[in-house]
Amino acid sequence: MRRVRNGRNYMTKSNFTRRGLLKTSAGAGAGLALPTVFTGAVWAEKHTGFTNAPQGDTVTLGFNVPQSGPYADEGADELRAFRLAVEHLNGEGDGGMLNTFSSKALEGNGILGKKVDFVTGDTQTKSDAARASAKSMIEKDGAIMISGGSSSGVAVAVQGLCQEAGVIFMAGLTHSNDTTGKDKKANGFRHFFNAYMSAAALAPVLEKLYGADRNAYHLTADYTWGWTQEESIAAATEALGWNTVEKVRTPLAATDFSSYIAPVLNSGADVLVLNHYGGNMVNSLTNAVQFGLRSKQANGKQFEIVVPLYSELMARGAGQNIAGIPGSQNWDWKLENQMGDRYTGTNAFVQSFGTKYGFPPSQAAHTCYAQTLLYADAVTRAGSFNPCAVVEALEGFEFDGLGNGPTLYRADDHQCFKDVVVVRGKENPENEFDLVEIVEVTPAEQVTYPADHEMFAGGSLGECNPGA
Repeated sequence: MRRVRNGRNYMTKSNFTRRGLLKTSAGAGAGLALPTVFTGAVWAEKHTGFTNAPQGDTVTLGFNVPQSGPYADEGADELRAFRLAVEHLNGEGDGGMLNTFSSKALEGNGILGKKVDFVTGDTQTKSDAARASAKSMIEKDGAIMISGGSSSGVAVAVQGLCQEAGVIFMAGLTHSNDTTGKDKKANGFRHFFNAYMSAAALAPVLEKLYGADRNAYHLTADYTWGWTQEESIAAATEALGWNTVEKVRTPLAATDFSSYIAPVLNSGADVLVLNHYGGNMVNSLTNAVQFGLRSKQANGKQFEIVVPLYSELMARGAGQNIAGIPGSQNWDWKLENQMGDRYTGTNAFVQSFGTKYGFPPSQAAHTCYAQTLLYADAVTRAGSFNPCAVVEALEGFEFDGLGNGPTLYRADDHQCFKDVVVVRGKENPENEFDLVEIVEVTPAEQVTYPADHEMFAGGSLGECNPGA
């Protein structure tokens, strides 16, 4: 049984036995008295026996982001956020969201009194390269936690590696249902939302904008994120009455989508759904506009384009082509100003980030910053860097003040549940950082699904692995 009081986890003996952390009377250590509730003090006694247990006065975190490839812009912003988070954890700067976080365990003195250091790697938006980079950070640099990434294929690969190595993986920007579905792992946690949530939030808005009688043509990035995004948005729109005309997969490495756009013109579709992200989305949207889709009439209706997931960074790359295009976001830098103090923490983060870098942060930056704080907080509340202690501290953890409103880290799948932001490209933006307008914010309750939902079927968390 798991109990949550005042945003903190209280772990029972049964949880620890389940994860192989304690011996029962039938095994080694029989006859020893075991406490029924474990505290940070008990965990703190276990300084060794897990991968890369920090022995000196520093602790090393590994930030693995795309510094090259189609998602490099997102990766650059993630690195900015990671650097800022480390500064705040070490007591530098203005403290950012440490000041608004509902948990008050962090004091700006590192993590458990150890100064935070970090190393970085380039995922190249390739699973093999990402695994190699993470492996090097763990084995050569002593990283005790890995975070980052802007591709779900990368996230799934690195999450699996971290499970094997016995370190915590705090996923960066990963939106595939599979990350916390069939490929979920006990050592992995996702703060970012997923494809199902995007579709659940976006579909009602699409019905209001375009009606229930529509014919959709999907162009989809050919990897785990694209597949589950396509599945989710198709299911949600078909439930409204939309018809799916065609689903076409496109290579992640593609830069020119002209040959994929041309068939849309005579397909009978009146909506193009671009299940693309990063540079792929910028290029495919640009090609669609060049082919005249936005000025086309089809089936007696104005032809429309939908991008289920996009960011301010992508909007900047797309320029005026993003105007009027609906989509969804995990977070937006204007959220607290426009939607109120439910989203406390947003302004604190924007202020810190803007002061350091001269422009507002992206949703990729936000989720990576939040994940770093959440990891540090879990270690502090647990009183130990032991990965299994961190897992116990994060499972079922309810928190606020990190910009998304009240949020739950669900124990069943290690997925965060929070409000989802539905956006649209601004018709008349005031500046290059104000290209997206918030249409509405969908409450977490409307995007929450049972852990055994069919889109997340298969796989299991398994047991926490402390490694060495």
